[in-house]
Amino acid sequence: MDKLFIIIPAFNESANIELTVLQWHSVAVKYGSEASKLVIVNDGSTDDTLSKLCELKKSYSRLVVLNKKNGGHGSAVLHGYRYAIKNKADYIFQTDSDGQTLPSEFGKFWARRNRCDAVIGRRLKRGDGFSRKIVEDVVCLILFVIFGIKVRDANAPFRLMKTELVDKYIRRLPKNYNIPNIMFTTFFVYYGESVEFLPITFKPRRGGKNKLNYKKIAVIGARALSDFAGFRKDMKNHGGKRCADANV
Repeated sequence: MDKLFIIIPAFNESANIELTVLQWHSVAVKYGSEASKLVIVNDGSTDDTLSKLCELKKSYSRLVVLNKKNGGHGSAVLHGYRYAIKNKADYIFQTDSDGQTLPSEFGKFWARRNRCDAVIGRRLKRGDGFSRKIVEDVVCLILFVIFGIKVRDANAPFRLMKTELVDKYIRRLPKNYNIPNIMFTTFFVYYGESVEFLPITFKPRRGGKNKLNYKKIAVIGARALSDFAGFRKDMKNHGGKRCADANV
């Protein structure tokens, strides 16, 4: 069986973390080999998320808790990816700890793992509100303008990837890059990697709060435009575009 590492970042998810571990630990056990792991990356939580995780480790044999200084969602995701690469996982799956995605939909992704190198979720409906859908649409438009790629959802937190593919591109990102999944999607499509996009359910948060911070989004967006320009220049130096359309 394949060695699967499920990577889930968590920041102040005390209201969600127990059910998250219960549900996704079951996925690791059902689909992966005995060496498979559920890796929760605690990103400097200030509530009791970490203490709950430490207690849960006593009951869940495949749970790994990585504790790091707060650096944001992207930093936590990359921390988990590097851990999976270091520990020689065959596949990396990433989702979030807020209960917006469904473990029951993992099976259809796993069934396609031998047909392509990455299977990425596509959110047909956004349970987190229309404003976040607009943000995603703008991101996809920017990716088309700058990189010439066509995708409908670049940042969905539901993605199964061969570890060797993640390893191929992770070294091209800054260590704590704040939107790595967007760039992984961009790299995969731009260079014509074998990637498929599948519809997923995306519900409202199960618990806790996640308010849309327009000021923060504006800052991230301005920084992203600058970063994208740099990536685009680097990508041209790596041999140019091979493919501009995703299998959606």
